[in-house]
Amino acid sequence: MTNQSKFMFANFLPALVEQLTEPTSIALAQGIQREAIATSLSLTPIPTTYVRQGSGGTPIVLLHGFDSSLFEFRRLLPLLANHNETWALDLLGFGFTERLAGIPFSPTAIKTHLYYFWKTLIQQPVILVGASMGGAAAIDFTLAYPEAVQKLVLIDSAGFKGGSALSKFLFPPLGHLATSFLRSPKVRKKVSETAYHDQSFVSLDAQICAALHLEMSNWNQALIAFTKSGGYSSFANKLAHISQDTMILWGERDRILGIADAYKFQQAISNSQLIWIKDCGHVPHLEKPQITAEHLKQFAK
Repeated sequence: MTNQSKFMFANFLPALVEQLTEPTSIALAQGIQREAIATSLSLTPIPTTYVRQGSGGTPIVLLHGFDSSLFEFRRLLPLLANHNETWALDLLGFGFTERLAGIPFSPTAIKTHLYYFWKTLIQQPVILVGASMGGAAAIDFTLAYPEAVQKLVLIDSAGFKGGSALSKFLFPPLGHLATSFLRSPKVRKKVSETAYHDQSFVSLDAQICAALHLEMSNWNQALIAFTKSGGYSSFANKLAHISQDTMILWGERDRILGIADAYKFQQAISNSQLIWIKDCGHVPHLEKPQITAEHLKQFAK
């Protein structure tokens, strides 16, 4: 059931997992589980990967960004789990969740899959936390299933603007060339360097965490399909419908999305607060996990 190593990992994880070196990365990898989630998207349940830690309090659910996985939360999740039941899952079409043939990979499908995951395993209102594209997914889910979300947290969130910068490159026949480009270690390292303010976080372990899911079957086809769907459209005109208390956390040195949308989210969502994370780039949950966790724990009370 596991790879042969001194650490115990689920056998569906790529062999590259053996090269992880940082304790938080190894611990998260050891905790990854898979559940077959029955949905309306397919007659076949979707094997969905997730990590669950902690108990008590309002459950916290963490949603990762574009072309990423639950490894984004390797540093944040254990800090939150000291106080609340905390979940991180791989969204449909991303991470280590299986990409079954015949399933659409689109925002609507992601939202539907997330609902059935919540209905199957959690079944109570949650604090929904979305980072980058995961923020757009969290907004979409909150608007569609408000009964499932008690509070909302957006971390350097996409969703105020619509579309995807990659869409013009990911149509066949350029689609596979573009995904090969995105698979390049040099390209992914450059993205990582842009995401972090403190370049010391651009470690070999971080690059492995960011590349593990690339080894999963149909990674490139799902990425092309998602981008071809148009990705997440702008929620600017719908944000006023969010009634949940909302916390917006934003790295003050975000070079991926910039900082202008942070103010726009705050203005558009009535019950919201904006908190800046100093000396931090696009990924506060990775670069400033202690500070991010403290804000989340206070917000969860």
